[in-house]
Amino acid sequence: MADNLPSDFDVIVIGTGLPESIIAAACSRSGQRVLHVDSRSYYGGNWASFSFSGLLSWLKEYQENSDVVTENSMWQEQILENEEAILLSSKDKTIQHVEVFCYASQDLHKDVEEAGALQKNHASVTSAHSTEAAEAAEAACLPTAEESLSTGSCEIPAEQSQCSGPESSPEVNDAEAAGEKETQSDAKSSIEESSENVPKVQDNTETPKKNTVTYSQIIKEGRRFNIDLVSKLLYSRGLLIDLLIKSNVSRYAEFKNITRILAFREGTVEQVPCSRADVFNSKQLTMVEKRMLMKFLTFCMEYEEHPDEYKAYEETTFSEYLKTQKLTPNLQYFVLHSIAMTSETTSCTVDGLKATKKFLQCLGRYGNTPFLFPLYGQGELPQCFCRMCAVFGGIYCLRHSVQCLVVDKESRKALLRPTASVLHGKNEANRCKAMIDQFGQRIISKHFIIEDSYLSEKTCSRVQYRQISRAVLITDGSVLKTDSDQQVSILTVPAEEPGSFAVRVIELCSSTMTCMKGTYLVHLTCMSSKTAREDLEPVVQKLFTPYTEIEAENEHVEKPRILWALYFNMRDSSDISRDCYNDLPSNVYVCSGPDCGLGNDNAVKQAETLFQQICPNEDFCPAPPNPEDIILDGDSSQQEVSESSVIPETNSETPKESTVLGNSEEPSE
Repeated sequence: MADNLPSDFDVIVIGTGLPESIIAAACSRSGQRVLHVDSRSYYGGNWASFSFSGLLSWLKEYQENSDVVTENSMWQEQILENEEAILLSSKDKTIQHVEVFCYASQDLHKDVEEAGALQKNHASVTSAHSTEAAEAAEAACLPTAEESLSTGSCEIPAEQSQCSGPESSPEVNDAEAAGEKETQSDAKSSIEESSENVPKVQDNTETPKKNTVTYSQIIKEGRRFNIDLVSKLLYSRGLLIDLLIKSNVSRYAEFKNITRILAFREGTVEQVPCSRADVFNSKQLTMVEKRMLMKFLTFCMEYEEHPDEYKAYEETTFSEYLKTQKLTPNLQYFVLHSIAMTSETTSCTVDGLKATKKFLQCLGRYGNTPFLFPLYGQGELPQCFCRMCAVFGGIYCLRHSVQCLVVDKESRKALLRPTASVLHGKNEANRCKAMIDQFGQRIISKHFIIEDSYLSEKTCSRVQYRQISRAVLITDGSVLKTDSDQQVSILTVPAEEPGSFAVRVIELCSSTMTCMKGTYLVHLTCMSSKTAREDLEPVVQKLFTPYTEIEAENEHVEKPRILWALYFNMRDSSDISRDCYNDLPSNVYVCSGPDCGLGNDNAVKQAETLFQQICPNEDFCPAPPNPEDIILDGDSSQQEVSESSVIPETNSETPKESTVLGNSEEPSE
């Protein structure tokens, strides 16, 4: 592959996360020659989505990456005497404290395979658990020590047992890149072939008798799962939605409304009324409370026009401010934790008012809540922008690692002994010349965009990273049962102890194309104060109960049961100043990984800022031209050949119908 790559580009992007993908698409759209590389075998980096077995393969890859460091000296031959190399990291250290627990019935058999998958090779997985459980599993499941690994998925033996107490550190199956790509391609084709503005979902109004979900069923239906590493939603009037519409990238994806906002108060989960109709139809609020709430929400929409109403409370917390607004404790709780979704102890009054206004502004654009969720998961979004980049000539290489960046020694000396002009960012000599890849190929570029995780420890020695605590659960029921089992919910559980953080819970149903029917996929997220399990397990225990065989026959269990659980910590590299990195050349730009926020505004702002530095005075991700407007250079015969080869491809990227975002946007404007 390396021999076929051009040796000169305008922009090289290392990493395929959301901000990098947006920048690559914007640069390609503006006419820059873009090379987009990633050492991983899948798109998205820490923004990616996986099938169930693909997720386990990712865990296995993470474990192997932590244990083994591969040395490659081919790059040294490409460094000239007057040049110096900036080595990049060969290990991804953004994921820590991984723990996996399986509670579902262990009934795997040797012939269990994921539906629709192709047989590849063999692998195994183990799980730490109690001695009795281990002996039982060993006696019952020894024949399943090896299970087939499938393209896009992998099979897991039955040695994982029901374990809630002991820690589990799995060894999971290897995943080939083709497998993940197949899963993602299936998702893409499903999106493109859809001819409805809103995803087609079967309305399951009847509540059938609950069937027991076993581990072998999860394996068989593994391709039904699309599990995000990072859990986010899209504000309907947020920067990412605006960018998707402006650039017409929205045609590559479909979205589903979040159907309800929930609150957890006094040990129970209840639905929060958000819109005017919800408020007045609510049976939870008295008539007086409804009037109080509507009056306060109306003020929040116009708070900037009435500074006298809140100026005296600018230095206090939003929680304290709410107590002065003649709101009942019930309403204060709803506004603080379910509408503004701000911290009770750290968010100031102005931040709370801004968050409330943003929530209210997003209501009604596409539904009764402010949020949208992309079908097939958050991992679809980086791929959408990758497709736009490819349409305009961007070249993509997965499983293609970069060994080092190349700079002049004189440039490095100027950087280490900066003059006044260097300190003010005017030193043009301090520039990166090229990169050298795993094959020893030297590729020249004017600009380099690099994901933070690729930087070496030496470069990041002064950086102080925060951590995000994440949990992913597969459950057999919703945290709040209703007549419909196709609810998509968001719930905020406030922090109870000093130093801890509120936990955001997003529950996805099968119509989001992220889990199999009869199950729910639950994401929990918070800022880390300890390990992910220590931060999130108390909330998990409040909302769910571990699955056990004894309870399986009980139809009156109050809490939904956990079938499978994953805990891990993820690095939060957002809001890191460029000055914190050591010796970065002036034409090397760093993108952060996912932050802990609910929306994606940080990624869009970051991408636009860096794009303007690379391509000043260029429009950021304008809409592509219509195929009919494309005029190809050359004589008529060449034009006919070009049109037959290029324009149909462009048409194939444009669906015959408008997307959810496009059609929903027109009536509101």
